[in-house]
Amino acid sequence: MSKHQKIIRTLRFRNRKYIGVLAKLITTLSSMGADIGDISTVSYGELHNIRDITIIANDEDHLSAIVSAVRKVPNVELEAIIDEVMEIHRGGKLKIEPKKPVETIEDLRKIYTPGVASVCRAIKENIQLAQTHTTIGKTVGLITNGSRVLGLGNLGPVASMPVMEGKAALCNQFSGLHMIPILVDTLDPTLFVSSVLTIAKTFSAIQLEDIQTPSCYAIEEELDKKLKIPVFHDDQHGTATVALAALINASRMAKLDLKKAIIGQVGLGAAGSAIARLIMKYTGGKVLGADLNEEATKRFKKLGGEVSDLKTIMKECQVVIATTGLPGVIKSEFVQKGQIILALSNPFPEIRSDDALKAGAAFATDGSRVNNLLGFPGILKGSVEAKATHFVPEMFVAAAEAIVAQTPVDEVIPDPLNPQVHLAVARSVTKAAIHARVTQDFEI
Repeated sequence: MSKHQKIIRTLRFRNRKYIGVLAKLITTLSSMGADIGDISTVSYGELHNIRDITIIANDEDHLSAIVSAVRKVPNVELEAIIDEVMEIHRGGKLKIEPKKPVETIEDLRKIYTPGVASVCRAIKENIQLAQTHTTIGKTVGLITNGSRVLGLGNLGPVASMPVMEGKAALCNQFSGLHMIPILVDTLDPTLFVSSVLTIAKTFSAIQLEDIQTPSCYAIEEELDKKLKIPVFHDDQHGTATVALAALINASRMAKLDLKKAIIGQVGLGAAGSAIARLIMKYTGGKVLGADLNEEATKRFKKLGGEVSDLKTIMKECQVVIATTGLPGVIKSEFVQKGQIILALSNPFPEIRSDDALKAGAAFATDGSRVNNLLGFPGILKGSVEAKATHFVPEMFVAAAEAIVAQTPVDEVIPDPLNPQVHLAVARSVTKAAIHARVTQDFEI
């Protein structure tokens, strides 16, 4: 794992109650490139105040430089460097609780034996009751082998669990679905698929997460064939959905007709190829694509894309989306006046938005703004409520258009913490699934 990963720390300062001391401290943090978050007052005293300031540093070396600088600010003492992220994760981020507490013998008899037997017999007679009388109808499996985690690479299944717990917590908060993380300890696609098939009856949908290419394609395709519940690879389709929404909004802001624009996709991995495919579905036109991996370009060509290269795309395309994972690969001198650039690699983009705009881009944003959280809760909820058997591109386009409709006029995306956005996405996905005739009665 690279040590060059952004880190969050809370710095606790004790400062003299002199006018301008806090301003000097904030100025020092800013001058050192710290991304300043919340500032909270811990205590006021007669002579001193104690405050917590949360910052994001680029890496450990950057944090050390920041700490060294703030220690030199007059009348300020750095009391502690607090790792709140580790504390939040202590004991995990999820818990399972009964919907109704078991407080009496009568409760026990109804929730467990002997009362539960009648429910089991009823489901045996009418399997559709499992949808309404068990948690199956509201439960999604989140399944990974940890072979491609965020920007961290192949961590393996256990080290990927914090990411899975985070996704599950967000899904529950914004969709009401119960998302259960499942760790599959194999890199063999065939064994991965067979493992999922043995537990699939627990779920109404499956989300695949953080699986390396090209295995993710085969796994999704095989599960989609063999299961009668929707299978969703968020790294592909969630990213593509939110990227399309951002692109539609960016085109509006730049006064560009997206359906007539020349569009290029740099980086044809799981996210990039899915973005290009969804854009082609939306616009009806071709997308130019570039990748150093020959297998990736072959897959892209089969999808209907036109293989190109970075320099050609930067020279000819009005819209450029980049998902290469290579910081700084797009140089300022490559940027054409009036281009729309979405540099989506995290945590460090292919080109900084400020640099792209200074070089003449009409619009530029990065992966910190284009957040998958806008997509997957509503996409899953909509598919489950529609009782969809599988996903079709029309469902992802509908989700993107719902995100666009929820976006304030001066923004590229809406607030991902706004519950109304997720509700709108879910409703649109449900309607699209019904219209596409990919729904059926619940079946196990």
